Amino acid sequence: MPKNSKAVKRELDDDVTESARDLLSNEDACDDSFKKSSLIIGGHDGAGKERNVEEGGSDGEEEEEEERPAWNSKLQYILAQVGFSVGLGNVWRFPYLCQKNGGGAYLVPYFILLVLIGIPLFFLELAVGQRIRRGSIGVWNYISPRLGGIGFASCMVCFFVALYYNVIISWSLFYFSQSFQQPLPWHECPLVKNKNSTFVVPECEKSSATTYYWYREALDISDSISESGGLNWKMTLCLLAAWSMVCLAMIKGIQSSGKVMYFSSLFPYVVLICFLVRSLLLEGSMDGIRHMFTPKLEIMLEAKVWREAATQVFFALGLGFGGVIAFSSYNKRDNNCHFDAVLVSFINFFTSVLATLVVFAVLGFKANIMNGRCVALNSNKIVDLLGNGIEANLIPNHINLSQKVSVDDYRQIIGIIKGVKEDDFAKLGLDSCSVEDELNKAVQGTGLAFIAFTEAMTHFPASPFWSVMFFLMLVNLGLGSMFGTIEGILTPLIDTFKVRKELLTVGCCVLAFCLGLVFVQRSGNYFVTMFDDYSATLPLLIVVILENLAIAWFYGIDKFFEDLKEMLGFTPYRFYYYMWKFITPILLLVLLGSSFVQLIMTPPGYSAWIQEQAQEKKVGFPPWGVAVCISLVVVAVLPVPVVFALRYFNVIDDGAGGISAVSYKKGRIIKENGAPGEGDDASLLHAKTAPSEAPSPMPANGIYRKPSGGGGGGPEPDAAPNGRYGIGYLMADVPDMPESDL
Repeated sequence: MPKNSKAVKRELDDDVTESARDLLSNEDACDDSFKKSSLIIGGHDGAGKERNVEEGGSDGEEEEEEERPAWNSKLQYILAQVGFSVGLGNVWRFPYLCQKNGGGAYLVPYFILLVLIGIPLFFLELAVGQRIRRGSIGVWNYISPRLGGIGFASCMVCFFVALYYNVIISWSLFYFSQSFQQPLPWHECPLVKNKNSTFVVPECEKSSATTYYWYREALDISDSISESGGLNWKMTLCLLAAWSMVCLAMIKGIQSSGKVMYFSSLFPYVVLICFLVRSLLLEGSMDGIRHMFTPKLEIMLEAKVWREAATQVFFALGLGFGGVIAFSSYNKRDNNCHFDAVLVSFINFFTSVLATLVVFAVLGFKANIMNGRCVALNSNKIVDLLGNGIEANLIPNHINLSQKVSVDDYRQIIGIIKGVKEDDFAKLGLDSCSVEDELNKAVQGTGLAFIAFTEAMTHFPASPFWSVMFFLMLVNLGLGSMFGTIEGILTPLIDTFKVRKELLTVGCCVLAFCLGLVFVQRSGNYFVTMFDDYSATLPLLIVVILENLAIAWFYGIDKFFEDLKEMLGFTPYRFYYYMWKFITPILLLVLLGSSFVQLIMTPPGYSAWIQEQAQEKKVGFPPWGVAVCISLVVVAVLPVPVVFALRYFNVIDDGAGGISAVSYKKGRIIKENGAPGEGDDASLLHAKTAPSEAPSPMPANGIYRKPSGGGGGGPEPDAAPNGRYGIGYLMADVPDMPESDL
């Protein structure tokens, strides 16, 4: 055997659990760490059998070793984490919060909370996934079987979010498919012709062309959540296409989704940069950027701003979903996950800032167009009011109202009229027409992407091209987040129940599509709002608080730091010790409490689109809708107390196999029962006596590697110490341990 590998360090007084943990930490460093191999344990008869002995399971249990997949490269892994954390919220949620909460001043509390909450919790999830090499269910069962419900709660939240998140992708697909037209179909209001005249659709005339297209043509929305209205077949087909894309990308696990990440993670940055360059060349774009970076510092003193910043940090990084843990579980154990946590967190932050620059530049352009329309409309009103409420001598001589009036000239006219008609100005019905007023009209979520942005793009030169690029970017951003969300469901279930990956992936996607039909009926948009508000916020907060407490107080922060030192090769900054143990849990509990207060003070409701009035109206959920909202929260967190009770009252034995057991594919303890009469009681597992330094006298009962590629010719057997115990690594080309060290 090669002599250049590390020695396994053992403590003579360790128990079984500690020995297993220590052995798992001693993994050889290896550059080619993304290949796979499995272990063969030869029996006395010379026939090799693969063995998978689960912790807490029977020593004599034999089954075929399942290879655990791994990332093809570190870049692919980073792109996967970036694709999962950078999503649609970076494009429409973050700019809206900036606009609402003081512009550039909002970046200060966001950055502070990113450092205090985001990076520590992101580092924690990366570390536990990489350390234990399991999905969320296996990780928290390993930390404490009584807290195993945390993993199931993460899966439930992931499933709820996946149901409606893919609907947003289907909306983007619909707009993408409609963008190959000149002019764009939402460019102007449709006309209705009858025998005598042609007129604009009243609903469109009262709102706008893009608003009408979104609510009537795309969603064909009903007036309330109680009016189903049947399925919207266009959106149903788009939803089917969206789930088909997710299924095909995920069916081979990270081997297939990892390759898709190169496009889905990088393409949005190309589009954002192109949009930024193009928008900066548009008239009025600098007004939008100036509005963004003009800080309103007094708003920073409001508690609501800090709460919304903390919530955005929380969701921007995908904490609590299980996707971060699932992705990191496919890493090699000595990967520097601290560097990954800081890198991905800052990439996410700068992506949000970049997207905000683009959005505000485009909104500045749109605000100038809308302001020009306002000036033209009110100039005509002034002409009609001359001699009938407004004296002609109030109009400066150099201004000709019969021609196009500039914004500056209009401001001068309004200033004069206000000064003279101070008491009667409101009766005239004239608007001030300010770009700032247009920019202060905060538009969030789907309204920003499908109404405000689409309206701005209709004024772009070559508008179909920019529309295609924009909605293709939204599809890619959504898919990147969906891959992580689905991985947060599949990986824990595959690790726990040993089901076939392909069957589980297809089954999960088919089930989700069937349940997702609720969101593509005419009232579906209201259900999307319901799930977005209630299925994720509180459950995810509870999950992350329990994750933090499980590591810091149940498992032990000192023990966790020792694990990190063994895994990373260096001791993390003491900053994380105090964050994980004290500061971050306190901040999360404050955030949870404020979220409860907000929900209690704000009755459950949604914005209904009233067709006759052509505007949104805030209405409350019906009683059954309130029951559904409460059920979403309860069902998502229910696994935590249920599993705790089952463990506490010994309904499920903590030491039993099944969902409480953790199988390790890398750094596994492999044990084989020795032949009767063997007198050597030396054991690496129990470490009761010093291991023998002599080569095994029983080469037929040894351990050897089977390369993942298969092929002819058996590999040369490597004898294990005393022919009974060995340490297996799921790595090809990892140097074997010298027998003298064992």
